Amino acid sequence: MLAYRADTAFDGERPLPGGVLVFVDGGRIVGVEPGGAPAPDGCDVTHLPGTTLLPGLIDAHVHLCGDAGPGALDRIPDMTPIELDAVVENALHAHLAAGVTAVRDLGDHRYTVVDRHHAPAGGPTVVAAGPPVTSVGGHCWSMGGEVATAADIRAAVRERAERGADVVKVMVSGGVMTTTTDVLACQFTLADVRLLVAEAHRHGLPVTAHAHPVAAVELALDAGVDGIEHATCLTGDGMYTPPELAERLAAAGTFVCPTFGFDAQRTGGELPPQLRTALARGNMRLEDRPGQIATLIRAGVTLVAGVDCGINPAKPHGLLPLSLAGLVGCGMPPVAALASATSVAARACRLEQRTGRLRPGLDADLLIVDGDPMTDITALGRTRMVISRGRVAYR
Repeated sequence: MLAYRADTAFDGERPLPGGVLVFVDGGRIVGVEPGGAPAPDGCDVTHLPGTTLLPGLIDAHVHLCGDAGPGALDRIPDMTPIELDAVVENALHAHLAAGVTAVRDLGDHRYTVVDRHHAPAGGPTVVAAGPPVTSVGGHCWSMGGEVATAADIRAAVRERAERGADVVKVMVSGGVMTTTTDVLACQFTLADVRLLVAEAHRHGLPVTAHAHPVAAVELALDAGVDGIEHATCLTGDGMYTPPELAERLAAAGTFVCPTFGFDAQRTGGELPPQLRTALARGNMRLEDRPGQIATLIRAGVTLVAGVDCGINPAKPHGLLPLSLAGLVGCGMPPVAALASATSVAARACRLEQRTGRLRPGLDADLLIVDGDPMTDITALGRTRMVISRGRVAYR
């Protein structure tokens, strides 16, 4: 048995005054005691002074098949299975180094993640959607999820259930990175999405919906999806969350993953040209985004941490700590931001019986950082140690 002691701690929902002593055995948390508690004789205790211990982070929106290079999604169909495997493994390694011990992949190429990396021997736990369900020629159509009829929708959901997917992703609107689609338009009718939700729920699978314009967010909400990705609330005049829509989302308890954050330094301080062009198509002004997210925060919408990693150079894998700092900059309290990447994300990904909390019986997914992210969220970027299912993955 091993133990990890910290002077400051966050248990996935709240601070633990006086720190914590976490006991680990066989890849599981077997005990959680106050920070000053003694350890049994012979128990190897790791104590890094000046650090905070918290559950490993969860990035609820990644694309492991994307290498975060220029035209990342466009190049996926031309990769060999061996090349795709390497991209996925590199992505998982980058997440672990950033303290991310679980990811939800919301769009792979023809079941690459579901078939090969659904239960990796080491590294982050993976929740996988397989190819997103999209319209013919719709957003991310090349991943293999096109449907045209009600029969196609039923068959698509059944296929995902049979292949072992954990969630169904549906592209309710066009997308930024598929230049042949209209980011301001819905790709499905309300009846289509209601059918998909009913079929998915019948198979025991949750549904999360890619939705950019206000009309798509409203349609997804009306259809009863479990989660909404992006929710940028686009109109022809830019990004703006109608307060009444934010209140509806909050009342419904719908998980909303805003996929906020990008690494401009990685691209020389500017967005990649392809991304600038794509944003301009939808009149998506980045300066509008903090205020748009702030409306969701004030309304009490259940926000889930996620970045959309892998899709372009500004969205590299392992960016979640920077994304959380961005949410705090939008007005989210640091403790709430941490919960959005631990206990809340675990619920959204249906991993609450495995991870997201410091609780006996859960996987020993732990993150130790210098400083206190509950008062300074940027401390998440100062990783000292990452433990994934009881194994030290980074130090």
